[in-house]
Amino acid sequence: MKAPIKKQTKLDSENLTKKEILYRKTIEYGILGLIIFTPLPAAAVYEWSILIVQLTVLLMMIAYFMMKNEPHNNRYLARSVKWPKYLFSGFFVFLILQVIPFPVAIVRIISPHSYSFRESFSVNLTSQKFMSISLIHSHTLKAGLELLSYFLIGFLIIRTVRKKQIKRICYTLVCMGIFQAFYGMFELTQKNPRILFYKKIYNLDSVTGTFVNRNHFAGYLEMVLPLAIGLVLARIDVFSMPGLSWRQKLLRLSEKGLATITLLLFGIIAMSLAIIFSKSRSGAFLLAYTFFLFFGLSALYFRDVKKRDKRIMNILKVIFLAVIVLSLYGGIGSTLERFSLNEIMQEGRPAIWATTIQIFTDFPLFGSGLGTFASIYPGLESWGEPVNIFHAHNDYLEYLSELGIVGMSMLLGGIVLLLVNSFLFWKERRHREVKGLALGGMVAIVCILLHSITDFNLHIPANMMLFSIILPLTLVIATYRYRKSDEKKDIVVLKDQISKIIAEKEKVKSV
Repeated sequence: MKAPIKKQTKLDSENLTKKEILYRKTIEYGILGLIIFTPLPAAAVYEWSILIVQLTVLLMMIAYFMMKNEPHNNRYLARSVKWPKYLFSGFFVFLILQVIPFPVAIVRIISPHSYSFRESFSVNLTSQKFMSISLIHSHTLKAGLELLSYFLIGFLIIRTVRKKQIKRICYTLVCMGIFQAFYGMFELTQKNPRILFYKKIYNLDSVTGTFVNRNHFAGYLEMVLPLAIGLVLARIDVFSMPGLSWRQKLLRLSEKGLATITLLLFGIIAMSLAIIFSKSRSGAFLLAYTFFLFFGLSALYFRDVKKRDKRIMNILKVIFLAVIVLSLYGGIGSTLERFSLNEIMQEGRPAIWATTIQIFTDFPLFGSGLGTFASIYPGLESWGEPVNIFHAHNDYLEYLSELGIVGMSMLLGGIVLLLVNSFLFWKERRHREVKGLALGGMVAIVCILLHSITDFNLHIPANMMLFSIILPLTLVIATYRYRKSDEKKDIVVLKDQISKIIAEKEKVKSV
């Protein structure tokens, strides 16, 4: 059965019409265009930039539905997204239920505080016969459509992205990360710093690239940096080099493109320094955590295959220590000052979190409505003078207050399932590019999920778009060309590698 499938797939790829090629290119270039565009206009926080993102996604979806021959889909990938697909579909059904009007009597039963909150701030509430669960259904509809765009991007990546597109997407992401790092450090040296076409007003003493907020800039690089490290690991074949001499490893490196590897390493250093100079507390912590996580998962791999190479582990240690030294030299002291208790208390985040938890306790099951946090927060805020608070500085609490337990369970459950499935496949793989790139993607997702505990990175369009690309892309990479017989084939591959290593050693000895 396998041969006919491969033959059919090959025939399909050869018989693509010009229209079919155009549709596929529209999707691929649309993804690459969004990667390049979204960080540039101040992280796409403006209404017009969000509209461009949504129109681009709409165009890509039209191209997808016009396709007659979809790219061949790995059955293991399809199985991995089965339950996340159900959860995400249920989530958007839930958002529809938040928006549509119900009889007032039903709303008072299923979400009593939705009625009582309106009663406190509305004038003619008694004359209303219908109302929505969401306190401001127009805000929920707007936020839901924006969120739908990000999910559709993930859908298109799972359905259409394959080997060549994977590499192009990864290199485009890394190039954008390197650009952000160098541009941000350049503007830091200027007397009148700018954010491309805009005058920079906030965080003048920090590197922010084309972002307004230093924490969001650090969050962006936290997702790109692990991909760059993953690309290096994939190119130098670090997962299949145990046993080679230094001379043989240098020969292997020259074959893989030493210039590209060197540029990637410089990019990694530049992005690491940019995170430090951003003076983001979470960024500094997660920078160190990124290298710890890479080191730990790499050690797990070598332990599993029982081919631990002390030299490679030492290389990882040296890279980690080099970043720490550069960070200290680059001014991590000023960043550490921001960890002081006084600094944290002055920002008022604990008080904001307390009020957000109160919102959740008022709307525990169905939430106050997606996108309503900024509007209802002033009505419940009780500390100090009234201030404009647009986000809770904690993505989990904010989504929980807006979606309740029901919506949050489906949203977070789908994300966690995709990440766990990626790890389970990654753990069994031996393909060097799969191993390196999927590891980078998993570390990137873990870092931004941790950063979201203290900030609202996943409410920033550029970072949410990046998250929506990397998460499904990691699963696509982890399941790339995966078959049930892969483990047996991996053993054969390892035996072949060992025999090649022995043969090369014998040649070197004879020389």
